[in-house]
Amino acid sequence: MSSAPTPLQRLLDLSHQLGREDRRLAILGEGNTSVRLSDQTFLVKASGSNLGGLTATGVTECRFADLLALLDARRLDDAAIDEKLLAARVDPAARKPSVEAMFHAWLLTLPGVNFVGHTHPVEVNKILCTPLARKFAQRRLCPDEIVCCGAESVLVPYVDPGLQLAQAIRRAVLAFIKRTARPPRVILLENHGLIALGGTPEAVLATSLMTVKAAEVFTGAHLLGRPRALTRAQVARIAGRPDEHYRQQALGLR
Repeated sequence: MSSAPTPLQRLLDLSHQLGREDRRLAILGEGNTSVRLSDQTFLVKASGSNLGGLTATGVTECRFADLLALLDARRLDDAAIDEKLLAARVDPAARKPSVEAMFHAWLLTLPGVNFVGHTHPVEVNKILCTPLARKFAQRRLCPDEIVCCGAESVLVPYVDPGLQLAQAIRRAVLAFIKRTARPPRVILLENHGLIALGGTPEAVLATSLMTVKAAEVFTGAHLLGRPRALTRAQVARIAGRPDEHYRQQALGLR
């Protein structure tokens, strides 16, 4: 009997799935992934690595505490942030973690979140680079989008990638949790990309792919005429149905 895959193996498989060129979610060094190992450490893609061809040498284990402390920093220049990223490594010989490791660290502390996948999907960014980004985040056009992505997504206005982005994500997600009493499954970054959260790599992949499909439907609906979004009552009905909860469990989304 084969042994269960390790967290590293699961992270590499997720990265390869998200980095497939035919999916157009990320190219070259775009995007990053992470997995929580314990309450103390997590693995995150190293800076400059390629998701589609990611290997163990392109992944770095980091300490949560070192990076979470940065989120309360008032002002740090780029050199100081680089020093902090390097200091957060468990193995001093490992590669520098992605500058976005800071938001991965915080998101992995949310209830039920063990994996995070950040990509730059072409179809999603077509919307996130327009004034329609908030509408895309807040409204749903199809039931399966609700099942895989939640009743709505978090939208974060564009800020400089790095510490400022991590702080902006924390503010937006905390406001979402205060309003909805649950963590989001999808975070949309204006003029930047997509973050999918999940308890499993399968959940992160499903959420990422469904967000891309939803973006294609959204764009197509606008090209053909005025889109007809589901009502708030219809969205709530789908989100609360026991059969949909069963489907979520079967798909690894719960």
